[in-house]
Amino acid sequence: MAKNFFSRSPESAAQADSVVVIGLGRFGGSLALELEAQGTEVLGIDSSEDTVQSYNGRLTHVVRADSTKEEVLRQLSVHEFDRAVVGIGSDIEASILTTSRLLTFKKPQIWAKAISEPHAEILNQLGVDHVIRPEHDMGKRVAHLVRGSLLDYVEFEDDFVMIRTSPPTEARDRPLGVLGLRDKYGITIVAVKRPGGIWGHTTAQTVLYDDDQIIVQGSKTQAERFSNMP
Repeated sequence: MAKNFFSRSPESAAQADSVVVIGLGRFGGSLALELEAQGTEVLGIDSSEDTVQSYNGRLTHVVRADSTKEEVLRQLSVHEFDRAVVGIGSDIEASILTTSRLLTFKKPQIWAKAISEPHAEILNQLGVDHVIRPEHDMGKRVAHLVRGSLLDYVEFEDDFVMIRTSPPTEARDRPLGVLGLRDKYGITIVAVKRPGGIWGHTTAQTVLYDDDQIIVQGSKTQAERFSNMP
């Protein structure tokens, strides 16, 4: 049985390009609130009445329900949503069962949180669109920032990264077009930000200075090696 705190019906929420977030712990709750702050309506679902009460009035829709039961999800019109996030982390069985129920609906694009490598493997095997490991991914990202001169770091698939850093000496004071950085180092500088300015795309005529910030893209090894040059 579901306990509802709706400003309007979940059916109308599903029609409004909203997101259903299942599991309102630290990850799911923060995500749901951020989506709301950005103007996206959220249907939040959690098994804990205390948790649900804490989000009453903070999310557009919030309900206490057992998300492992298909009939409950259908009652809440979850099968009508285009996007769903499974933020359940402490109960792996509930995470897997909930994800399995969502996959039978065919429609929602699913993001699911994994708390371990085996958990992530199971979610991948089920056919989840996006498997998220927040602590693991953040740990890797921070490790890259801590051990180098990087200001920010984003890793994509296939060993591709984008790094925010300062231009090394070799990349300064001459137009990018004459430096041959892609041939020498296998990287591309795609954007620059001057002190007090905003980000802008680079061109062959762009000249970089020591107080600039830049975005470097390329393979992880090559981009990090270039970014750590003096």
